[in-house]
This record gives sequence, structure tokens and C-alpha cells, in this order.
Amino acid sequence: MNLGLAILFIAIGVLIGAVGGFFLARKYMQDYLKKNPPINEDMLRTMMMSMGQKPSEKKIRQMLQQMKNQK
Repeated sequence: MNLGLAILFIAIGVLIGAVGGFFLARKYMQDYLKKNPPINEDMLRTMMMSMGQKPSEKKIRQMLQQMKNQK
């Protein structure tokens, strides 16, 4: 009976660890994305204008596509 009880406790521990790990990782990613949002068209346009370039829609779309392909 002790072996069965030990296996039960190990299985419960693994299950609790997996559920806890999932929620901790989810919370971490939410906080990370809140602090470092993914770049969007407006951010890219502002960045290009601050560097003295006049961004066209075609250029912005090309740069976004290049960043997406690089990942």
C-alpha cells in the first residue's frame, strides 16, 4: 500500500507542478509583453521619422515583413 500511496503523491505533485508552471509562465509572458510590446506600424513610422526618413507605406510594410521573417 505504501508504494501505491507514493505513486499517487508523485502523480499529484507532478500535476500541481505542471499547472503551477503553466500559470507562472503565462503571467511572466503577459508582464514581458506589457513592458516590451511587439513593434507595430506606428512605432516603426515614428522611429523612421526620428531618423530623418520619410516613410512610405510600402517601405513600412517591407520592414515589418522583414522583421517577421527574421524571427
